Amino acid sequence: MPITLASIKANLDSKIGEKMMVIAQAGRKKVTKRKGTLHETYPSVFVIDLDQEENAFERVSYSYADLLTKTIKIEFADDQQTAAS
Repeated sequence: MPITLASIKANLDSKIGEKMMVIAQAGRKKVTKRKGTLHETYPSVFVIDLDQEENAFERVSYSYADLLTKTIKIEFADDQQTAAS
């Protein structure tokens, strides 16, 4: 079954409040990693509250299209723990 924007949103809706890491392409051969908590999902975007110890700003938002086009990758803390076991 092909991945759609609606299926990405539905998946993220079930993970609101969970810790996560966002790996984003910031240019040629440059990658940024940010840790935070999935705060809210909207029809076109989702919002992440960032950890204040590591970041200069409070929140960041991305569109579901960023995930679909693989401009960003997200990893949830519970997924990392099960992969490490």
